[in-house]
Amino acid sequence: MTAPAPGRPELGRAGGPAPPPATPPARGLLAPVTIRTTGEVIAERFVTAIALGPFVPGQRLPGHERELAGMLNVSRAGYRLLLFDNRGVGKTSKPAGPYSSAMMAEDAKGLVDHLGITGFHLLGVSMGGMIAQEYALAYPGDLRSVTLGCTYAAPGPFCSRMFAMWADMAPVLGVPFVMRDVILWAFTVDFFSTRAGELAEFETGMWYLDQPVSAYLAQMAVIQHHDTASRLAQLVTPTLVLAGEQDILIPVSLSRQLHEAIPRAEWQTVPGGHACLWEHPGPFNNAVIDFVRRHGKGD
Repeated sequence: MTAPAPGRPELGRAGGPAPPPATPPARGLLAPVTIRTTGEVIAERFVTAIALGPFVPGQRLPGHERELAGMLNVSRAGYRLLLFDNRGVGKTSKPAGPYSSAMMAEDAKGLVDHLGITGFHLLGVSMGGMIAQEYALAYPGDLRSVTLGCTYAAPGPFCSRMFAMWADMAPVLGVPFVMRDVILWAFTVDFFSTRAGELAEFETGMWYLDQPVSAYLAQMAVIQHHDTASRLAQLVTPTLVLAGEQDILIPVSLSRQLHEAIPRAEWQTVPGGHACLWEHPGPFNNAVIDFVRRHGKGD
C-alpha cells in the first residue's frame, strides 16, 4: 500500500487490506451507521466522492471495486477517487429502515468529516444522484461541483409503479431475482446482443447477491419517496445533470426535468441506458472529467 498524501487519511485499496470502518457521528435522529470504503485511492490530489454505486437499491457487485474505479478513470486527470457502500448494502451496516435520501446524505457527510475531506467534487448515479442532491442542498460549502447521473427530482407515476412492483416481488422471489430483472431495464438491447460475456458476469453477480430483503426494502424507500422538486431552485453548487441516451429505467425526460429545475445547471447525454457508466465508460468519464476540470481542483 502506498503512503497517503500529506495530510490525507490512508484509504483501503480494492483487493488489499480492508480499511477501518468509519462511523459518522449521529445527527438529530439519525442512528449511527458503520460505513466502509471499498474503492481504491488512484491519485493524490483530491477526492471525487461517489454517493452511491450505480443503479438502484441492492446494486453492488462483490469484487468489482477496481473495475468500477477504472470505469470512473479520474486518475488520468490527476484526481483521487473515494468509493463507499451506502447503508444497507455491501460491507456497510444495515440498520432498520426505512431509509431516505436525506439520511444517506447525512451518512456521506459523516464520512467526509471523519476523513477530513472538503472542497471536493461529488458524483452520484441513480439513487446516488438523489443522495447527492440532498447533500448539495444541505452542505454546499463542502463542494466544488456536483454531477447527477441518471436520476430524478421525484419518481413520478411511471417509476413509482415500477419500484412498487419490485418491492412486492422481493419478499416473495428474493432480492437476486429482482436485481436480475433490473438488468433488463438498465442495459440496452445492443449490450445484450453483443456483450454476452459481460452480461453473464453481471447476471452471476446478481444471482449471488446477499443483501437481506429488509435492507433492500429500506433502500427502496429512498427512491420511492425522494422528492427535491420544490427545493432545487436553492441549489447553488455548479451542477451537471447527465443521462444515458437510452435510459428507460429512469427515463431521460425525468433527468431533463431535474436539469431544468436547477439554476444554471449543465446538461449532457452519453451513449447507453441507465447503466451507461458500465456500457460506455469512455464518454461517461469524459463528460464528468471535463465538467470537474472547469470547476477547479480541491486542496
